[in-house]
Formats: sequence, C-alpha cells, structure tokens
Amino acid sequence: MLLTITTTHTPATDLGYLLHKHPAKVQEVELGKGKAHIFYPVANEQECTCALLLDIDQVGLVRANSGTSGNAFALEQYVNDRPYVASSIMSNAISKAFASALNGKCKDRPELVATAMPFEVKLSVLPVNGGEEMLYRMFGPLGYKITAIQHILDDQFPEWGNSRYFTVTLTQTTTLHTLLSHLYILIPVMDNSKHYWVNREEIEKLLAKGKGWLEKHPERQLIARRYLRHKTSLMNDAMTMLMKDDIPEEIVNAERAETIALPKPKLHDARLQIVCDELLSTPVRSVVDLGCGEGKLVKLLLTHPQLTHITGMDVSSRSLEIAYQKLRYDQLPDNQRKRLKLILGSLVYRDRRIEGFDAAALVEVIEHLDPERLRAMEKCVFEYARPAKVVVTTPNKEWNVTFTTDGQMMRHTDHRFEWTRTQFSEWCRKICEEYGYEAAIKPVGEEVEGAGAPTQMAVFIRK
Repeated sequence: MLLTITTTHTPATDLGYLLHKHPAKVQEVELGKGKAHIFYPVANEQECTCALLLDIDQVGLVRANSGTSGNAFALEQYVNDRPYVASSIMSNAISKAFASALNGKCKDRPELVATAMPFEVKLSVLPVNGGEEMLYRMFGPLGYKITAIQHILDDQFPEWGNSRYFTVTLTQTTTLHTLLSHLYILIPVMDNSKHYWVNREEIEKLLAKGKGWLEKHPERQLIARRYLRHKTSLMNDAMTMLMKDDIPEEIVNAERAETIALPKPKLHDARLQIVCDELLSTPVRSVVDLGCGEGKLVKLLLTHPQLTHITGMDVSSRSLEIAYQKLRYDQLPDNQRKRLKLILGSLVYRDRRIEGFDAAALVEVIEHLDPERLRAMEKCVFEYARPAKVVVTTPNKEWNVTFTTDGQMMRHTDHRFEWTRTQFSEWCRKICEEYGYEAAIKPVGEEVEGAGAPTQMAVFIRK
C-alpha cells in the first residue's frame, strides 16, 4: 500500500525537515510485520512529495497471531487484504516513520511545526466501510477537499459491482502535525478494523493524537467506537473523557459538590484529612472508600503502610480513569499496587467486593442519592458489607445561610437533599438502632454561631 504527501509550500523541501527524512535518501523502517520504505519521487523548491510504501509480510502476520479483526471464515488469517490496503498497519508505519512530525517536533527547524502548508495526500488503496459517504463524514468536517475513486470488485465481472476500496486524494492547508494525526486515527476508522489486540492503551493513543480536533468532530462517537474496535467499555470511557466539557458532572465527589461560595480546596482537603485520621484512629488493615471520585482519599490512605488493602469504588468510569492517572497506578511499585484496587460499582446494589473490610468511608456521598434509594444504600453498607467502622460526611444545611439569603439553596445542583444537624442526628440514630452500631457526630470546618460547621461527620462503630 502507498501513501504520498505532497506540498507546494515555498520552499517545498521544508517537508524534508518536518519529516526528518532527507529527500536525497531512500530509507527503511522495520515494522515487525514487514518494512516501510520512505523516498521522495519529487523534491524541489516548487514541489516536494514524500512516499511511504509498505511491504508487508503476510506470513509474519499469521505467525504473530494478529490476523484481522473479523472471523468471517476459517482461512481469513491467510486470505485477506492486509498486505495490499491502507489499514492500521499504515497508521503504525506513520507513527514509526514520522514519529517526530506526528508528535509536533522538528529539531532543526522548530518554527515549521506551527506553519500551515498546502498539502495533498493520496492513499492507494483505502478500504472504506460505509462507502464514499463515510469519507465525507470523517474528513469533511476537518476541512479537506476529497476526491475518491471507487474500485469495482473485478473488471472481468462488472456485474459484481463496486468494492469497498477507494483511491483517495485529500487536499487542505494545515500543519503537518495535524495532518498526520488525522491520518493516524482515521485510516483504521475508515477500515473499521485493526491488526492487533485493542486494550486501554488505545484510549490514550486516541486522546493524544485526537487532541485539539477530535473533541469537536461531529462524528467523534463513531470514530471512538471504530477506533476501539466496538469495545463498549473502552468507547464509553473514551467518550466521557472527550466530552468532559459538554456533559454535566454526575459523579459523587465533594471537590465538585461545593460552590464557589465555599472555600472548596481548603475545606475539602481538611475534610479528607479528618476522615483519614478517623479511619486510622483504631487498628484497621483494610479500608474501602465508597464514592472515591478521583482518588484523593485513597492517595492519603496509601501513605499509611499499616493498611494492607485499600479499595476505591465509584459509579463513574471517568472518575476512576482520572484516579488511575492521578495515583500513577502504572508507575507504583509492585508492593503498592498489590495494596490498591479501584472498582466500578453502585451503592444501591449489594456488592460482595466491598464486604469484609475493617473500615469504610462515604465522603459527601449520601446527599447525591434520591431519598427513596437511600434505604438501599443503608442495607448495602450497614447490613451486607457491615465494616467495623464507617465514617460518613454530608453538608450541613443550616450552614447554607452563610452564602444565601434564605439558607434554602443547596451546595450543588446534583444534591438530592441536604440535612440539618437534627435531621442528620436522627438518621444516625435510626442506623444505630437497626443495624447495631454506635455513632459519634462531629463538625468539620469552621463553625458559625447558630449555623454550625459546613460539614457534619458521623463515625459509626459496630457493636
């Protein structure tokens, strides 16, 4: 398969600097499944064309057990189009042959990175699942002029009709870095297949190479679905991260539960430290943070070596993804990783994964539950999980008079209720009577006369 990139920028030979490939040399890059040959059919001041030609080892593809994503028939790994079309193998070649350009780097001429140039890209042959319309849906919103020639299945049998293969020419004035990022992602998207196993690392590739344009693309959901080979869990996580500025916050996390009228960072940090201290005030070896959000309390708990098992659970996959990143989970030493687990789950259904812990924390969680579902949470935590200690914090409704005239405005639009100190005390009393606990209620934050502290905390101890 062949990819050519042509520019008429003056001087056109600047393309060689951007690609880090000298126009006078023919170069090769090992791909593992074959080789990529890089050469310049044309290289002068007026026009410069760089060609990327792939020579794929079909036997190597089979031996590596890569195959294609489909399984239409038993011999597909031997009989397929992979050596002859632009596919995810081409994306892999782009990332290896033009790594510096794809990452927006140019050591010798750094000013060229941000320079928009007129480009013409030709792909021979591109498999398109969805026909010519799909080409326009994907490349059209990015500003490309598209010319597509569809090939028939067999010129000896024209009655068989057209194939899914196109020779595609794309023209636009843009930066080379942007152009390559479009090709890197959209080539396998057009093919709707990949030659390798897709895991969570593909989300990072998608977000990194799509930064600055994918989040604005009208077909971003379809792009994510195809790029991640229709793996629903991966696609959902990718979409929540792509659409983080477009969707309302629905995760249980106190950092977002406070309004700007609250001294959010100081109060939240103090609250987490107080909860951490309460959890560790008695000998405990295992703690579960129910509604862990982005993992701030978990991070505090990890600094205490006496804890051998720390689990964070949240209803939001996006929050857990952020928690993994902020905790630098992949970089933790083995002994630290063995202590830590992050799980996706809901507090309104019994979950045996949260049973057997010495202590549990619910930091600014209960107020996000509908009152009719609060009962289900109580049974899950205090009857089924039944830790020896439970620390619960929730906003104090009476304190709201400090930032609103009538005190009726709630701290966050996602709160389903907020309790006064009397209401919270009554709820704690019922929990103790029904499930066999004792509770101590404590204020968190600076107290105001007549209104109390911004946060109220209960420490439940199982009898």
